[in-house]
Formats: sequence, C-alpha cells, structure tokens
Amino acid sequence: MKLIQNKEILLLLLLLNLTTPTYAKDKKVQIGKGSWYGKEFQGKLTASGERYNMYDYTAAHRTFPFNSMVKVTNLKNGRSVIVRINDRGPYHGGRIIDLSYLAAKKLGYVNKGVAKLKVKLLYRQKKRKHS
Repeated sequence: MKLIQNKEILLLLLLLNLTTPTYAKDKKVQIGKGSWYGKEFQGKLTASGERYNMYDYTAAHRTFPFNSMVKVTNLKNGRSVIVRINDRGPYHGGRIIDLSYLAAKKLGYVNKGVAKLKVKLLYRQKKRKHS
C-alpha cells in the first residue's frame, strides 16, 4: 500500500513540474512555454493602462513589475529579443509570458503559436510618459 502512495506522490510531483515555470536561484530567470497575442488585441487597453500595439516590443507577465525590461530567448533557435512588460498574463495553463506579435516574429515562433523560452529580468525601467 505504501509503495502505491509513493508512486502517486512521485507522479503528482512530476505533473506539477511539467506545468510550473522553472526559476533560477535568483528568481530573475524563468524557463517555460511562451505564447503571443496580436491583431484581436490591437488598440485595447493593457493592464498598465496603455494601448496594446502588436508592433512594439512588449509582453505580458504575471509578476514582473510594469516597465521591467526582460530578455527573452527562444531555446530552440537561440534568437533573443528585449521587451518591456506592460500587461498581465498569460492566463493559459503553464505559460510564463505572452509576447507582442513583433517580438514573437523576431523569435521565430509566430506560426507555431507557442515556444519554449528563457525569460531573464534585466532591470526595471522608469515609468514612461504617454503622449
């Protein structure tokens, strides 16, 4: 009976690990699935209060402060881009970041929709003035 319980616990831990982003020791680096959002959100307000522009280098993240700059690397092809956090999300299972269309295009995964990414917090930028 105890062997069955141990196997169930190991299976549960494995499943949790597959859906939870991986953090480095300093919590500034995450590895996990990233997606992108585009035309259907163009011009709509983001959580930071600015209008979404699919042609800007921006992203949605659940916890990094607004105006933080992050380096995002596609682990499959090695391409990287720096984006500014201006929205909250993603809200789809196990994803760690939602990039703007342009950022995802530069990383080479627009057609696939989702890619395994490394996200590194670089610094927090001072609040931008909107025009």
